[in-house]
Amino acid sequence: MEKFDLNNIFQGISTLLQSDPSIMYARIGLILLGILLVYLGRRGILEPLVMIPMGLGMAAVNAGVLIMPGGVQGNLFLDPMVTDTDQLMNILQIDFLQPVYTFMFSNGLIACLIFMGIGTMLDINFLLAKPLQSMFLALCAELGTFAVVPIAFAMGLSPNDSASIAMVGGADGPMVLFASLNLSKSIFVPITVVAYLYLGLTYGGYPYLVRAMVPKRLRAIKMQPPKKAPKQYSAATKISLAVVMCVILCLLFPVAAPLFFSLFIGIVIKESGLKHVCDFISGPMLYGSTFFLGILLGILCDAHTLLDPTVLKLLVLGILALLIAAGAVMERRKNKEKK
Repeated sequence: MEKFDLNNIFQGISTLLQSDPSIMYARIGLILLGILLVYLGRRGILEPLVMIPMGLGMAAVNAGVLIMPGGVQGNLFLDPMVTDTDQLMNILQIDFLQPVYTFMFSNGLIACLIFMGIGTMLDINFLLAKPLQSMFLALCAELGTFAVVPIAFAMGLSPNDSASIAMVGGADGPMVLFASLNLSKSIFVPITVVAYLYLGLTYGGYPYLVRAMVPKRLRAIKMQPPKKAPKQYSAATKISLAVVMCVILCLLFPVAAPLFFSLFIGIVIKESGLKHVCDFISGPMLYGSTFFLGILLGILCDAHTLLDPTVLKLLVLGILALLIAAGAVMERRKNKEKK
């Protein structure tokens, strides 16, 4: 009678115990972190649409490690590092999330779909009514991006990698994903994971950040409604602005043209009155893309991928970019309320 080898039957446990201590502890830590993200998402402390699938994916990919042909450890979710075409065609038929990753994530499509959904929910009336104030607030929000680029370069990152991690300061997840895919193919996985983890934590910690940075006497000021209602612009004016801005931005920054197009086509569809298309883009397409983004981000949190010395630098630089940007916006808010 053939003898059963429990190590081959329960490979998730055996690979955990046979791994290097650093890998083993990292896997256990990421499993616990994934469970925590699911809990915090369920409680509404963090963004549930991203954090619940991300947390469960993070826990599952670090638990479901098995011995692959050739004796190496791997999983049946996806392989983000595969580059050989023949190997990719083989993996596409085995790893169930590899097609979604290859055809939606690694080429930036999922970021464009999310931007299109965001466009259908934007109202650019404020931009038309107060363009200078809008641009000033945008510049304050991007201050962290500009400030962190030289700091990252001084810490040993390349100019492209420095720009990619600095994009976290803009608090725009899809933009970070798209920028890192184009500028930093080798480390775009940890950059994107760091970005969405921090943005999720910012979502939950925003009330505490406000309490820490804005004095209580200023928080107690009752905001009075504006004496004069902002001017309302017609749909035709908004469409004209969206078309002109799309063309100008694509001319100036062609590398980000897909994102600009996706955002402004969403605005144009909304203002054109195409209700059924607008409902589809802002509903199933946006939420479905965000859901799969959360799953992929969790699956990419593999211990072998994240145990890179560069990741620690990315963690420090990412939170620094967000804090600088948040500090600039809060300071502007305090000065305005004092007046």
